[in-house]
Amino acid sequence: MPREAVTAFVGIGANLGDARSAVLAAAQQVGALPDSRLLAVSPLYRSAPVQADGPDFINAVAAVQTRLTAPALLQALQGLEALHGRERPWRNAPRTLDLDLLLYGSAHIASDRLVVPHPRMLERAFVLLPLRDIAPELVDPEAVAAVTSQVIARIP
Repeated sequence: MPREAVTAFVGIGANLGDARSAVLAAAQQVGALPDSRLLAVSPLYRSAPVQADGPDFINAVAAVQTRLTAPALLQALQGLEALHGRERPWRNAPRTLDLDLLLYGSAHIASDRLVVPHPRMLERAFVLLPLRDIAPELVDPEAVAAVTSQVIARIP
């Protein structure tokens, strides 16, 4: 019997190479994963790195309906990062693509490899603003108010 589909939200970001193209391509690739389909992609945002150095990021959030388990989805997202040349020389290093599993339905997961909801999503304007664009019911206005000092702008 097939697994019931779950709506997951994936944070997408890049700040090396053609970041805009990488983010747009990754959104489509997330929707093309096995047993998955893209439901929505937020507008793009430009944001300054948080707790890191390097060029500004291009960010978005994608909603995907999937039958993949959360660990399988995480593994698939890491595979897409590798396809885009993602390297991890140090924590918060600049990157060609960063895919974060933000939410997986209403699941709360805490394992060595995966924590959902994403543990830092409420601290990041580059997650909250694009998520609010596609799923406003999931974003507390007080959380948005708490990140207003972060440099971020919607881009065309």
